[in-house]
Amino acid sequence: MIRFTARKPSRAGKWLLVATATSMIAAPALLRARHDPFDRDDQDRNRVGVHDQDRDDREDGERADTPIRHIVVIFQENVSFDHYFATYPHAANTDGPGFTAKAGTPVVNGLFPGGLLDHNPNTVTVGGVATPAQPFRLSHAQAVTCDQDHNYLDEQKSYNAGLMDRFPDTVGVGTCAQPDYGHGKALVMGYYDGNTVTAFWNYAQHFAMNDNSYSTTFGPSTPGAVNLIAGQTHGAQLEPDLSGRVGNAAGNVTAIDATGIGSVIGDPRPSPVLDNCTLPSPAAPANPRTYISMHGPNVGDLLNKHHVTWGWFQGGFRPAPVSANPAPSNTPGGSGPVICGSTHAGLPGTGTTYDYIPHHQPFQYYEQTSNPRHLPPSSAWAIGSTDRANHQYDLEDFWTALDTGRLPAVSYLKAAAYQDGHAGYSDPIDEQDFLVETINRLMQSREWDHMAIIVLYDDSDGWYDHQMGPIVHQSNTPDDALFGPGNCGTPSGKAFNGRCGYGPRQPFLLISPWARRNYVDHTVTDQSSVLRFIEDNWDLGRLGGQSSDAIAGSILNMFDFDEHHSRSPKLLLNPDGTP
Repeated sequence: MIRFTARKPSRAGKWLLVATATSMIAAPALLRARHDPFDRDDQDRNRVGVHDQDRDDREDGERADTPIRHIVVIFQENVSFDHYFATYPHAANTDGPGFTAKAGTPVVNGLFPGGLLDHNPNTVTVGGVATPAQPFRLSHAQAVTCDQDHNYLDEQKSYNAGLMDRFPDTVGVGTCAQPDYGHGKALVMGYYDGNTVTAFWNYAQHFAMNDNSYSTTFGPSTPGAVNLIAGQTHGAQLEPDLSGRVGNAAGNVTAIDATGIGSVIGDPRPSPVLDNCTLPSPAAPANPRTYISMHGPNVGDLLNKHHVTWGWFQGGFRPAPVSANPAPSNTPGGSGPVICGSTHAGLPGTGTTYDYIPHHQPFQYYEQTSNPRHLPPSSAWAIGSTDRANHQYDLEDFWTALDTGRLPAVSYLKAAAYQDGHAGYSDPIDEQDFLVETINRLMQSREWDHMAIIVLYDDSDGWYDHQMGPIVHQSNTPDDALFGPGNCGTPSGKAFNGRCGYGPRQPFLLISPWARRNYVDHTVTDQSSVLRFIEDNWDLGRLGGQSSDAIAGSILNMFDFDEHHSRSPKLLLNPDGTP
């Protein structure tokens, strides 16, 4: 485990961080027969016990083990690292807002002339003929694109045992409702630069980023979201629809054992019992929708146990009548009694979309952290505490908490769908609007001085990225194909199957007064590295049960906690992402 002790010595007067990182290279702990429901090792359990006995009346933020008293996790959708940062810090400056890098800006592991930018091994097959498919720049005017294939099996196929040369033919989708700009399946090789994702590049210039961060496993949104809060996709159980019919496990849950528990690899929706605004199941004779529940602990359990305030805040979570005419299909909640019907439209071509997407809300899969009826908090003062909302809120509740001085110690933000960055129904410009407005407002709050904002993603959408991560979770189910059919290595001992990963590389930004400036970290991290930081910052212990928090790389290299160093200044951006 990693242990942080934060204190102010009488003479040195600076924060000291003491880290023991033995678990960084250790294998995930196997399930053991213990009375501890979180299956912690003895050291973690003893450490938690000391804090339980010595608890005082300080605010939960004051009990943090670093200067970070508030962490805000902005969890966006479907972007690979190369898709946003392939040529960072060099922008073409032929269209869109201009971008010029600071002198001394570090180089990232990206795409460069004379290398994979113009000598790429990928090909696209049309009419039985394979032709070269090189990465190419998408302009500011080409922000609206097709959604690519990003399922668990096909993403592994695109990697071709690490050759990274089969993206167009395995995860490229070709013609769709949005433009492909003449590239067909090779659109998957497209990337943006600082003239489109301008805010992202400017945040990287002024704060810290990681160019070696991955999805914990391959696959789409649900596995990524569950890994963010639990480091564990095992624990999925098929659940019936409201008519008692059970959907198909294929492509949704794999490695199902004799008790009915398996690993989630697709986007099955939360059970209607756990989320009344889940998508409805079609009437017979159509096949029923696939629903699941998740079993096991998540970070919410640890935060509750240690009385640390927290919440998940998602656009469109608050029940509302359908606001669009004509209404999009698959209304969250169906015909009621609870409907989450608010909608928005993004740039032309993205269409009108319901704000709330149920399978992007991971806590709703777990009975102990769900808010089935989407009840509001009992008061503004209750936000972050356990009440009828059970820590699950609408995005507007986050701003209420901030404005009333009740910002939780740990906040997860999920944009309304049209601003979450997911190709097809969202885009990088609408996503940037959300980020800039959110981060500007947070920087102007009184909590900013001890805040860390993390921006990361649930999956890659299938977009090309040239870097393969380490495979720390092996799997050999029929849904695996990294090294060939049914092959993502061989799991050891009693390791859970169906968790092939690390998966695709994705952007990871740290925005904080305590972030290193214009810094690129190369530490191997994954989605559960955020979980690990939260656990360590508030001395929560580990989740156990083979959660990847036990082996997740640390994000501490992105921080500078030396109080003798000046803090990173605020960066208030314009809506187009420019300073």
